[in-house]
Amino acid sequence: MPRKKRLVVIDRELCNPKQTDYACMKACPVNRSGQDCITISEIDKKPVINEELCIGCGLCVKKCSKNAIQLVNLPEELNETPIHRYGKNMFSLYRLPVPKKNSVIALLGQNGTGKSTVLNILSGQLKPNAGVLDKEVEWDEIIEKFKGTEIQDYLRQIKEKKIKTGYKPQHVDMIPKIWKGKVIDLLRKIGEEERIKEVVSSLGIERVLDKETEKLSGGELQLVAVAAVLLKNCEFYFFDEPSSYLDVYQRLKVAKEIRKLMEKAVVMVVEHDLAVADYLADYTHILYGKPGVFGIVSKTFGVRTGINTYLEGYIKEENVRFREEAIVFQKMPKTFEKTKLFLAFSGFEKQLGNFYLKTEPGNLFHGEIIGILGPNSIGKTTFIKMLVGEIKPDAGEPIEGLSLAYKPQRLVLKAEEENLSVEEFLREKTQKTDFSTQEKNILRVLGVEKNKERTMKTLSGGELQGVFVCATLLKESEVMLFDEPSAFLDVEQRLKLAKILRQYSESKGVACFVVDHDLQFIDSVSDRIMVFEGEKGKKGYAPPPYFLEEGMNVFLKRIGTTYRRDPATGRARANKPGSQKDIEQKKTNTYYYTDNK
Repeated sequence: MPRKKRLVVIDRELCNPKQTDYACMKACPVNRSGQDCITISEIDKKPVINEELCIGCGLCVKKCSKNAIQLVNLPEELNETPIHRYGKNMFSLYRLPVPKKNSVIALLGQNGTGKSTVLNILSGQLKPNAGVLDKEVEWDEIIEKFKGTEIQDYLRQIKEKKIKTGYKPQHVDMIPKIWKGKVIDLLRKIGEEERIKEVVSSLGIERVLDKETEKLSGGELQLVAVAAVLLKNCEFYFFDEPSSYLDVYQRLKVAKEIRKLMEKAVVMVVEHDLAVADYLADYTHILYGKPGVFGIVSKTFGVRTGINTYLEGYIKEENVRFREEAIVFQKMPKTFEKTKLFLAFSGFEKQLGNFYLKTEPGNLFHGEIIGILGPNSIGKTTFIKMLVGEIKPDAGEPIEGLSLAYKPQRLVLKAEEENLSVEEFLREKTQKTDFSTQEKNILRVLGVEKNKERTMKTLSGGELQGVFVCATLLKESEVMLFDEPSAFLDVEQRLKLAKILRQYSESKGVACFVVDHDLQFIDSVSDRIMVFEGEKGKKGYAPPPYFLEEGMNVFLKRIGTTYRRDPATGRARANKPGSQKDIEQKKTNTYYYTDNK
């Protein structure tokens, strides 16, 4: 009977044999039998595991107190070599997505399953090695692997260095650290004056041109990053989460601009807002596997089929189930059931330079979550900061006498926090030395537990978001406030977070405000919603909270976009402007997701 093909990955940053005294080697039954399954690297003096000799017992994983080892059996259907492996006991990627001109390709999958590796290979920055680690693999061998496929000619162009790449990174908060100066000066280094005017106008960023990058909001940074890529003349464009921090209107506007690029180049996008991915893309590839260990790229799907297949967790054509349960969204709007009044909050007024904000008073029930929707630069974050007392209002009173926990929009680390471990950061933020069983489960489900030994500065955008969210959740408080908690999280993490927020809020009786632009996330998590309106950068206004269905309808009508539910999964889908469904819903004034008959 053939041996199962398995992968072992060691996180060499977490691995610390001085502290563990090579516990993995001592526990390994193959080593105890006299064979060298686990040896010591001459380079860094850390363990190396021979996957051919490994019997998959998992004792090394259990004995490693640093959680540095992951061992997985590959799917039996995967009878092939990887397209690339980073090194011995390191991440492997299997297959590549198919670049297509005149279309936008969306990559769907969990963080850590190879989307960045795909980018680096298709942009020519990483030469794939076909999993061969002891010698250099020639480009012709790689190209031969794809003989007769659509990707063969593209890889030949990479070999001949004919691919120029435009890349919009995930973590736009890093821009002020890389570029000091005004936005207009940054854009002038990239594009011609006439093209700059076009892009600036299409994205509506005229008013930020003279701002210093360090003074930009998260949404402004995102738009500037997108603008910088649009200005480039490339053969390959890759946008990593272009909708983070953007409001719904901006997301659709950016989607339209990205789609224009497909007329001249290959365009790929990583997008975790499913409604935006559906609106933006023509085709999808699913990336599945074990985050941080291996990733497999699926065949090409049409966008609707691909998203629904991803949510189902089962690829019928490949006979692969990569998730135990399907993700299914509720198809009918929730009814409001909270009855125990917790507090009444004040109405506020605030003049900030040329911007004026007024919000009406409202109330909050025990265990209730109020979602907050509205355009950027309209006062949502200012409202939150007045609630918590970070900004003093001209009129109205902040919440006093209650313990508050607040997750800010921007994930910016102080200099003294960068070298803290995740565990040290959480203890400092929560003022706790230990966590309850429920709290440890939250850390595990949101993927924070496995990173507890890592330093904060080494985390990705999604990992950093998870830590900031947990720091807020686990702090003892009576009111929690989250500003854009879904940014940088993948689809599954967003759904898990929505579920955890609801369960935690209800079980603890903690009231909560959540500002976010992912409508599916707000729909999943909220009991009621506040809808902000006004004129960007000039004035903002918020009435009291609406019941969910009414508030969603008010918000969507204001931006002129109708949404429907997918009949198979219940997910939100933006109707194409002028489509039959769009016209029907506008006639009946039902902009909110309807239950398809």
